[in-house]
Amino acid sequence: MTPARPPRRGRLPLRLRRAPVAWERQRPTWRAARPALIADALKRAQARPSGNWYVVGASRDLRPDRPLARTVDGHEVVLWRDARGRPVAGPGVCPHLGAPLRDSPVRCGTLVCHWHGLALDGTPSAGWEPWPAHDDGVLLWVRLDGAGGEEPTGRPPVPARPAAAGALTAVYTGTGVCEPDDVVANRLDPWHGAWFHPYSFVDLTVVDTPGPREEEDAFTVDVSFKVAGRFVVPVRAVFTAPGPRTVVMRITEGEGEGSVVETHATPLGRDALGRPRTAVVEAVVATSERPGFAVARRAAPLLRPAIRYAAGRLWRDDLAYAERRWTLRSTGRFPG
Repeated sequence: MTPARPPRRGRLPLRLRRAPVAWERQRPTWRAARPALIADALKRAQARPSGNWYVVGASRDLRPDRPLARTVDGHEVVLWRDARGRPVAGPGVCPHLGAPLRDSPVRCGTLVCHWHGLALDGTPSAGWEPWPAHDDGVLLWVRLDGAGGEEPTGRPPVPARPAAAGALTAVYTGTGVCEPDDVVANRLDPWHGAWFHPYSFVDLTVVDTPGPREEEDAFTVDVSFKVAGRFVVPVRAVFTAPGPRTVVMRITEGEGEGSVVETHATPLGRDALGRPRTAVVEAVVATSERPGFAVARRAAPLLRPAIRYAAGRLWRDDLAYAERRWTLRSTGRFPG
């Protein structure tokens, strides 16, 4: 079935599907989803610089009164806000006797170790050295030069997105037994959307795939988001991979034009069985020119849990996809 074109601005975004196609009768996409095409897109993403920056979580999760702890590529990381509200990051192990700094309180912008009172204000102290950190208004980043091994940059490669002040934002975080490449490869396979996620997507067609030039390195998709029953919202979306651990979906036509969904894959390290673990940190930054969108923004505290739930439902399946891909790769049985 040919997907409905995104509605012109000014019209209601909802469309009624006149002739829904049964799941098993939709057009097969396996021929178009060529493994070599996906692998080449992944290889180009891996070659792009990250500046050694890693996404560690949502900006709103870092409160002024307590630290936030994460593990990145086997490194314990602790973050907190200084007296001016700026993020501070560094090793999560106290240099004195190894206390977990994640359990220590923050007082007036200073992290105070709860074992023996070592006070850390974000400057080098007693063998503790800070790591560069950045808050882009939606996500928190930390730079780990030892883990990244690239030429470091002063700021992370934050993708272009609507200004957070005028957008509705929500951040989902999930964890899977796989590597970042498996997460990125999943997002660079748009063909699986309507087959693997029929509860969310229908009438999906990939209308363009990466070309030879850098600005053409994108997948363009016409797809309809399911709302209720036969009501859908058709859009055109473009998928790009601006870095080795990031995929961005941007709506270019239809409702929410300009909105983005950023998917960041952060390596955590290995579990007790020696398997790699990866965190998926996905930021939804939604915008709209409709007058009612201002109401949606004011209702953001109520809407964020619903957005995170929807993202979690998708990633429950997609992490199984990524984990399966890693299992096959690690045993030498990956097809294609």
